[in-house]
Amino acid sequence: MINTLKVKSRLVELGLNQKDVAKKLGLSLPTVSQKINNKRPMHLNEVMELANLLMIDETKLVTYFFCNYVAYSNLIKREDGDLTCHSLK
Repeated sequence: MINTLKVKSRLVELGLNQKDVAKKLGLSLPTVSQKINNKRPMHLNEVMELANLLMIDETKLVTYFFCNYVAYSNLIKREDGDLTCHSLK
């Protein structure tokens, strides 16, 4: 599941928009919008391309793309203030 707010915020920080993402991923604008808004799944290769475009460090990928934000109990705040996931047992 994508953290939509973090991805959209990062786009704004870099002066990019969903058209730029669509071009980078070779997808239509409506498809990109659906993927960023969690209406359609994003494939791993698309995640990596988007992370590259957004200049997201590999250590922070989980905060943008791989955390299930439905279960808030699996979020922890690190010392640097970023949110990250931990496994629920």
